[in-house]
Amino acid sequence: MSTANSQRPPITVSSLDLDRLYAVIENAPRTALPYVEALETELARASVVDPEQMPADVATMNSVVRYRDLATHQEHRVTLVYPQHLAATENGISVLAPVGSALLGLRVGQSIHWQVPGGHLIELELLGIDYQPEAAGEYHR
Repeated sequence: MSTANSQRPPITVSSLDLDRLYAVIENAPRTALPYVEALETELARASVVDPEQMPADVATMNSVVRYRDLATHQEHRVTLVYPQHLAATENGISVLAPVGSALLGLRVGQSIHWQVPGGHLIELELLGIDYQPEAAGEYHR
């Protein structure tokens, strides 16, 4: 990564998501290696909380989030999913995709620079969370 971790905003991940994400990383195909490494880097710097303690303004797994690409000013609404749930989720984005890894753990209002394939950087801003499992009391979704 060309951006230093110190330049990235703090992120928060639930202990349940963390366990599941490490299982995804262990089972990821070798072709996904660059994306797996980016996700591992993010998880290593994350603050980890119990699902019941997750702030409602944080993008967690299975959250429906709205974000803006600050270069194009385009807004998107996606559901952050595990790779195996991608095909079954309308507007889903895999946590192994660059945008998915970038959004994980962000708080509403934060922005992040993220390297994508081809070596260029994107900058994303988390605009809002339309649904978060933890805020809905669904701690094991």
